[in-house]
Amino acid sequence: MQTAADADDAATLLAAVPAGRRVALVDPRFVGHVHALRLGLTDPRFAAATVPGALTAQPEARGALLRALRRTTAAVGAGAPVVAPDTDPAPDDRTVPGRLAVALEAEGTAVKRPELGSLTAIVPTDAGARATAESARAEVDDEAVRLRSAVKAHDGFFTTFAISPYSRYIARWCARRGLTPNQVTTASLITALIAAGAAATGTRGGYVAAGILLLVSFVLDCTDGQLARYSLQYSTMGAWLDATFDRAKEYAYYAGLAIGAVRGGDDVWVLALGAMVLQACRHVVDFSFNEANHDAVANTSPTAALSDKLDSVGWTVWARRMIVLPIGERWAMIAVLTALTTPRIVFYALLIGCALAACYTTAGRLLRSLTRRASRTDRAAQALADLADSGPLAQGVAAAAPGLRGAFTAPAVALLGTLVMIGGALFLPYGSWLTVAAAAVYVLLSGLAVTRPLKGALDWLVPPFFRAAEYVTILVLAARSDAPHAVPAAFGLISAVAYHHYDTVYRIRGGTGAPPQWLVRTIGGHEGRTALVAVLAAVLTHAAGFTTALTALAVAVALVVLVESIRFWVSSSAPAVHDEGELA
Repeated sequence: MQTAADADDAATLLAAVPAGRRVALVDPRFVGHVHALRLGLTDPRFAAATVPGALTAQPEARGALLRALRRTTAAVGAGAPVVAPDTDPAPDDRTVPGRLAVALEAEGTAVKRPELGSLTAIVPTDAGARATAESARAEVDDEAVRLRSAVKAHDGFFTTFAISPYSRYIARWCARRGLTPNQVTTASLITALIAAGAAATGTRGGYVAAGILLLVSFVLDCTDGQLARYSLQYSTMGAWLDATFDRAKEYAYYAGLAIGAVRGGDDVWVLALGAMVLQACRHVVDFSFNEANHDAVANTSPTAALSDKLDSVGWTVWARRMIVLPIGERWAMIAVLTALTTPRIVFYALLIGCALAACYTTAGRLLRSLTRRASRTDRAAQALADLADSGPLAQGVAAAAPGLRGAFTAPAVALLGTLVMIGGALFLPYGSWLTVAAAAVYVLLSGLAVTRPLKGALDWLVPPFFRAAEYVTILVLAARSDAPHAVPAAFGLISAVAYHHYDTVYRIRGGTGAPPQWLVRTIGGHEGRTALVAVLAAVLTHAAGFTTALTALAVAVALVVLVESIRFWVSSSAPAVHDEGELA
């Protein structure tokens, strides 16, 4: 840390700092909490950030900062003090850091201003103001605020009351010992994999151990995010691990339960795959609706008004959070039922609970969409198109066919295609080429559904329909086949495809867009994979080759998707995607 005598000296000192480092300017009169400065000056997610009296710039914003500082120097004189005159009418801009933040924004550089809540950050202008600021600082426990703000906002009931009251202290313990969020995330994954292994033993002792270990894994899963928020250790690698490991843990545990059940004489692979499919489809409903309305301009709706009114009644907030069966409630239910009952009961409970949650959330989203007139942006339409995951076959149909008209045409056509595909897989004789014909109709309809931008009120339903068509078709054809171990092979294939779809979601959330088109074309798109599985079922009707083909397809998709995904998430251009904690 160095002290500048004037604005010109500050510019000289900043220019001397090596190009790859972050720099910060702090007014010498600053009075406030250390955590206020930490929030303003150390968060790696933002190119520039400021709190009253302090400003920071990452390497990518340093050029703009130096230009702004030199303009300030030219305006006030080379020998002017770093502290600006007290006559400035904007209190937060009385210092050079405050003026520079305004100048950076005027030049087009985004400057983050973190919410400080009860924390103090002020530049007093006289002895009385300094005494008041110091008194306010003394009244608030900086560390208590830091711990509270480490907890993710709007968490579920179980996580809020059964995990977070102590997991935040585990996060602090980890921070003080130099552990990183990525290390805790990895520990959570390893613990969940051990739990899956315990469940795979098929013994009562193994099931009890699996339930306990799954809860431990969830505690660590909460701890890694709290550690990231506590110590502001956000990273691109952490974003990738956080976005993918939850699914890997859940799917591995389902597989472990299914293996354990088979060892006990009860084949529940179809139930395990059904639970995974239902959960993935639930998530894509949430993702699609949120992306469609991310930046939409719309009047309010009676449904939204009712939801806001219910939020004023405390118990309804928790009841509605529990109804949707978030990860905390879901994993707690799985853990307890694993320890006390059988895998079949675990999956029955999962299917019933997730089905009810899906009905509740989807009904609410439908009512919101139908009772307001939303004007959706090109960005939202592109996000839905990316989530649709249309491959070369559907894209070819879309390019050749005229655009469909009608407010609800796209979801209606997508739904029709989904019903044709699933109906063919369910009701046509297994191995019949009529199922392949149904797949051809599905390809045609899925292409027609995306001939125009997805900006309609219900167009967010198109990606969920496509996910249901692909996942359920693979599940049904594998379940109906006589090939040994076809359903476990289908489990692997859907896991690989689902990873690709979750990866797409988190890239869009990070603002970098979907995976490259070459990747989507290489793995065939949803319609290509669905048609291919239908053809394989027809060609390999009475042979174990169907299992081999599904396994080979799963391995191929997983390799292509994982290699490209890892390359992206460890690159410098990958976004840091993290949930925020409670307001400081």
